[in-house]
Amino acid sequence: MEPVYKRILLKLSGEVLAGEKGSGIDFDTVNTICTVIKRCADLGVQIGIVVGGGNFWRGRSSGTMDRTRADSMGMLATVINALALQESLIQLGNPAVVMTALDMQRIAKPYNKDEAVGLMEAGSVVIFGCGTGSPFFSTDSGAALRANELGADIFFKATNVDGVYDKDPNKFADAKKYETLTYDEILEKHLGVMDNTAAALAANGKLPVLVFNLNDPENILRAVQGEKIGTVVTA
Repeated sequence: MEPVYKRILLKLSGEVLAGEKGSGIDFDTVNTICTVIKRCADLGVQIGIVVGGGNFWRGRSSGTMDRTRADSMGMLATVINALALQESLIQLGNPAVVMTALDMQRIAKPYNKDEAVGLMEAGSVVIFGCGTGSPFFSTDSGAALRANELGADIFFKATNVDGVYDKDPNKFADAKKYETLTYDEILEKHLGVMDNTAAALAANGKLPVLVFNLNDPENILRAVQGEKIGTVVTA
């Protein structure tokens, strides 16, 4: 099947890169995910990735620690994950570049929108570290921001459930899955699929969001090819 999107922004949580280890990086898991990402790139899809850092550090769980410093530690954790994704993609034969919202030029390029677009158009997967580069913003917000800046056709939010539910399907057997939602419904119903800032950024940019399960990485390819999976969020 041919892809239905020309340019996507894929959000990966840090936790998913840990695999069954639960923390750190499981490179078998990373390679499995990156193999599917390369297959999407081989179809001509331009791919940007925003990655979280929760497999190493979760700033909001840092207790009495200064929030700005805790969030800075989280941003650094995302760079470790970004470099792991880059290495895996390069070993698989797909060019990949890491760009960061905080300057660390010895290991990554500073984020530049025009350069990022040029790299994606040339076939590189561009991986964005450090979220927005500012504390008090989640990597979901960073993903929505980058998707808008880069003119992505869609924001893929890969999670550990197969869409958005009215309550936690892991706790409630009668949880109802939504096939489609609006940004307003996410905010009004407090569904928690993304934070309010990310939802507002997506809404303001009229950016569709697809929420789907990454437990099967093949879902990335299915989503790129337009198969009906997960939950679609639109205006």
